[in-house]
Amino acid sequence: MRYNLPIFREKVLYRMVRLAVLVAVLIASLWSGTAQKKVPILCYHRFGTEVADSMTIKTSAFSEQMEWLKTNGYTVIPLDTAAAYLRGEVKSIPAKSVVITVDDGHKSVYSDMAPIVKKYKIPVTLFIYPSAISNAAYAMSWEQLRELETTKLFRVESHTYWHPNFKHEKKKLSSDEYAKFVDQQLGGSKKKLEERMGHEIKYLAWVFGIYDDALLVDAKKMGYTAAFTIDRKHASSSDHPMASGRYMVVSKHTIKDFERMVDGSEDRMPKDKKEVVKY
Repeated sequence: MRYNLPIFREKVLYRMVRLAVLVAVLIASLWSGTAQKKVPILCYHRFGTEVADSMTIKTSAFSEQMEWLKTNGYTVIPLDTAAAYLRGEVKSIPAKSVVITVDDGHKSVYSDMAPIVKKYKIPVTLFIYPSAISNAAYAMSWEQLRELETTKLFRVESHTYWHPNFKHEKKKLSSDEYAKFVDQQLGGSKKKLEERMGHEIKYLAWVFGIYDDALLVDAKKMGYTAAFTIDRKHASSSDHPMASGRYMVVSKHTIKDFERMVDGSEDRMPKDKKEVVKY
């Protein structure tokens, strides 16, 4: 039997091209499943018409930042969505996603930040330590927190029970005392917030960004799904789930600084070149 050589070559070439396409699709599929996923998470504290201290963001500056996000095609997504994405439970999020969080529960969140949040209709996570609520002069009340949550834009999560420095407490307490202290700060906060807010508390923000291996284990044992630091980097699927990064935004940051946080420029910097923001 004699073969028509040109036709034979054409068939072989067709099969090789088809095989190459199938291999490429398989590799792309495997890569998409294992590629590192990242999301920038921003951390704020206080707001005001004037800068009272380094942790206070001018209301006008925050408004400018939110307008920049909108103009440049960013989507502010809930922390819960971002965390589920990093865990692989959510397949995809908008290409230019960002998360906004606020620590401490300062009353300026209610008076100064909330009108801007409502204007832009953006989701915000509030990390709260319950000892201050309806107690400290600078803090919101439980009624105000519940009112913010009724907007469906705000969500309360945990920032320990009374904002301690774990390093200091560990040095001055016995092992047994410290274990009870950690239980109160992590478990006690979760329980109190769930009682007051009427929903599950899933997330924790480490106070002063302080944590260690033992605390990461404790947070998981207490029932938290994820916890967040103020390490200046994007939250990543390669992070320990109890130590995902956030960028603390303070009064000295310009809109260019803000852009570098969000677009990943700062995240890609070598660690020794990154900005150090003191709490």
